[in-house]
Amino acid sequence: MTTATEQQNVTGERADILDFLGKHRYFLRYTAEGLSDEQANTRSTVSALTIGGLIKHVTAVERNWAEFAQAGGGQEVPEEIEFTPERIAEWENQFRLTEGETLAGVLAEYEKVAAATDDLVRTLDLDTTYELPAAPWQPPGVFWSVRRVFLHITAETAQHAGHADIIRESIDRQKSMG
Repeated sequence: MTTATEQQNVTGERADILDFLGKHRYFLRYTAEGLSDEQANTRSTVSALTIGGLIKHVTAVERNWAEFAQAGGGQEVPEEIEFTPERIAEWENQFRLTEGETLAGVLAEYEKVAAATDDLVRTLDLDTTYELPAAPWQPPGVFWSVRRVFLHITAETAQHAGHADIIRESIDRQKSMG
């Protein structure tokens, strides 16, 4: 979470974004507190999601969107994606800890990405807009402001913190809230 010292030079909308994002990051990290690597990689619901994998996924999503907010368009998504077994495995591996990955490692990477994003929230022009990359799920000609990108990162984090909370409750009945 962003500390008061870090926010003292940030006011208004930027402070609100940092606070809102920080709270949702806290809830996501809290779901992992006290878990072993094995528990963090446990599929405790019918979903393939795991707490460690969700943190890993949110880290990648935040990194990608922060890069977009900083550099804008130019990201090309192929028209046709071939769903080979390797590509499917790569996708699925985003949502679990793989060989050699630890909960501590993914949390440390998340902290680095979060700090870099927070620096961008403090410094980028929130009104700058970029066209979203063409993608099968996104028509061409849609523009997002840097502000909207940061709000989207917050929404992604909040959504996945909720998923993680359900998974954690299924593992050992611990809840983030309530």
